[in-house]
Amino acid sequence: MARTGSAAGPTLAVIAREAGVSVPTASKVLNGRADVAPDTRRRVTEVLERLGYVRRPRAGAPRARPAMVDLVVRSPDGPRAGAVLHGVMEAAREAGLEVVVSVADGPGGPGGPGGRPTGPGWPEKLAARGSAGVLFHLPGLSPGRHAWLDGHGIPYVLIDPARRPPPGAAYVGADDERGGSVATGHLLALGHRRIAVLAGRPGTPLGEARLAGHRAALAAAGIAPRPEYVRHGDSERACARRRTLALLGLPEPPTALFACSDVMALGAYEALAVRGLRVPADVSVIGFGDLPEAGWSSPALTTVRRPLSAMAATALRLLDRMVCGERPEILRTELSTRLVPRHSTAPAAARPLRPVPASGPASGPAAGGGPEGRGDGTGGCSGPVPRATAVAQ
Repeated sequence: MARTGSAAGPTLAVIAREAGVSVPTASKVLNGRADVAPDTRRRVTEVLERLGYVRRPRAGAPRARPAMVDLVVRSPDGPRAGAVLHGVMEAAREAGLEVVVSVADGPGGPGGPGGRPTGPGWPEKLAARGSAGVLFHLPGLSPGRHAWLDGHGIPYVLIDPARRPPPGAAYVGADDERGGSVATGHLLALGHRRIAVLAGRPGTPLGEARLAGHRAALAAAGIAPRPEYVRHGDSERACARRRTLALLGLPEPPTALFACSDVMALGAYEALAVRGLRVPADVSVIGFGDLPEAGWSSPALTTVRRPLSAMAATALRLLDRMVCGERPEILRTELSTRLVPRHSTAPAAARPLRPVPASGPASGPAAGGGPEGRGDGTGGCSGPVPRATAVAQ
């Protein structure tokens, strides 16, 4: 349980004495006043955290609805951050809450050694501001950060974490397994049976969920999975290019690709262009995520939309209930994904695609002769992108 400024915990006078400042100065730091020297603010916030001080309400004051929450993001740039910010702000406006946005990168971010703060990062700012709760749009939090939040009694919700949260942590995500099933089902409905997957690295929860959905759709259609059609790697374009080139060199190359992210799908586009193949006339491609680039690509990418803004809004509403004293019975919330058909998928061609050989440097690992050509696809993705041209037979 969090200690408070009462007989059961440190008072503001104790905080001031430990930090070597006056009580009014400690109060200024606690209330987020700007007229405090940086070194003084650092000393006071360190003591606040070390002693576990939590602001107590004034005697006789009515229990008002909390007015401010924090949103911690890895970076404010990019379409994902923009979608999260839009969803949080819309829901906060409806709830009458103010939102303070913090960037986790740098000192005090969630990646500090052992989960301990290394400078005036978001935990210290959170303690000083007295925010009612916090939303996180990060890959995950270290065990130390989870312990810090739980120990201080601060409600928090994770928005679309890439790593599986510990038991007891509330989070909002998407039904990625269902999305993987929908993507593969779309290709099956178009007559494709040789469907390959550009998957994420083994062990990543989101990637594994999408791959599980793909396999479930194959099983429902009575199609046995082919290990050589599953290629793991990171989500960068360069890695997806190499994985696609390896797939095109198989004795029975796929007629359709399910990329577990839009970025990987666009990397597959590049590999198909290198081999002189057309999307979707020769190979259909479907992505996952519905990033803005999916609609800008040529042809426009068929993909599975993840409702990131809706996830963020749902997380804010859940946090609002938590800071008002509710304890949600369901901590894991997954929103539905949906197919966005565009122009990168088409019925399977009457004449199946034949192996597309590489020439020169492309005849090495990327074409299936080394670690990248293994069915499990666990080799690294480095080195130059081979360039060659071929015509589909």
